Amino acid sequence: MNPTGNPGITKQKYFFDTYAFFEILRGNPNYNKYINSVIITTIFNIAELNYNLKKEKDKKTADSVTEKYKDFVVNVNVNDVKRAMDIKIKDKDLSIPDVVGYSVAKRYKIKFLTGDEGFRNFENVEFVK
Repeated sequence: MNPTGNPGITKQKYFFDTYAFFEILRGNPNYNKYINSVIITTIFNIAELNYNLKKEKDKKTADSVTEKYKDFVVNVNVNDVKRAMDIKIKDKDLSIPDVVGYSVAKRYKIKFLTGDEGFRNFENVEFVK
């Protein structure tokens, strides 16, 4: 049985970076097709999401959204971190949570979903504004 529960129907998997989460929460119609995707992310992206929601909204909203997405968190390993920091050294403007997430997405062989301009020309990225 696949993730949809229906034989013959499979959902696309994506790594959601913090940008993708925010665009979905803001109702960006360009992200509608990703809402029912199989999602993975890291605890770093969830932390960044929680922090920014607390700044923009309030604690209750931030914590509620964090609870909603907590089950999509996958482990980060040392090799993910090493590959991510190689990217960060080359492009200091990219956030650490996002380069770690990009590295995890590559390990899982799934697209890294973002609208972050810093990732526009990276391979293995689904770039959506």
